[in-house]
Amino acid sequence: MAKQKYLEAGKITSVHGIKGEVKVQPMCDSAAFLAEFDLLYYKSGTPVKIEYARANKNMVIMKIEGVNSADEAQKLRGRVLYLDRDDVELPHGCYFIQDLLGMTVKDADSGEEYGVLTQVYATGANDVYEIKSQSGKEYLIPAIPDVIMKNDLDNNIMYIKPLDGLFDNGGKQD
Repeated sequence: MAKQKYLEAGKITSVHGIKGEVKVQPMCDSAAFLAEFDLLYYKSGTPVKIEYARANKNMVIMKIEGVNSADEAQKLRGRVLYLDRDDVELPHGCYFIQDLLGMTVKDADSGEEYGVLTQVYATGANDVYEIKSQSGKEYLIPAIPDVIMKNDLDNNIMYIKPLDGLFDNGGKQD
């Protein structure tokens, strides 16, 4: 499965001030992470030069080159900004969520297939992965080293050692 070149980084939600600055809701780890980029992209791949950016609480205030008024900034509301995966060097053991979604989840010892990773929830302490079995049941597993043994991105397989009873309860309760 080919990895996407451009990954969603943030969404322009509103105008900030009168000089063309915009507020951006991060769709990545943090506002501070998003504020580090000098170059982002629109979905089309069109480059977006960032003159400056700063984290402001959980948002990013940024000035996009060529956008010099509140009226021009207003036209960008709702646009999603993307980052080029080649512009990011992830620490060892860190992954883009986009690359994890759709992975087949298997038992690290027996090879038994549990299902497909369909969602990643950021809970603060650790992420939680939602696994959907072939029968449609949904399971939640903690993304901790005791459970996640290996992510084989080349073959799109995640190997886990489930906690006792994790797959015995019949799935997520609504």
